[in-house]
Amino acid sequence: MELRYVKSGDYYIPDLFLPEGNYTIGRYGRLRREYLKEQRPIIFSSLLLSEKLYPHLSEIDCVCVERMDLLIRQMADREGVTEALKAADQFEWVRRMNNIRNRAEEIVLNELVYC
Repeated sequence: MELRYVKSGDYYIPDLFLPEGNYTIGRYGRLRREYLKEQRPIIFSSLLLSEKLYPHLSEIDCVCVERMDLLIRQMADREGVTEALKAADQFEWVRRMNNIRNRAEEIVLNELVYC
């Protein structure tokens, strides 16, 4: 890979650009980017310079969203949080679903984003 540099004042700065492609980076992709930038700067720089950062962030975001949906469905089924409960007691259903969503998000963040 050949890097080109642009002179800016007294410094040479790498001439970086985004590769062709449309990458959707949501919440989990942004969290992963911040984690890599702050906690793993060598990996962040390597991914950025090899033009693999945005495909990586897009993939992480898609995997996290799919995993959240799966975990929420499985936990709700296992704990008996159904539409019948929602019709009978909406506040209880909301309380349980918020609890499930928070637990699922903690699992996803620890396993996929902050690793």
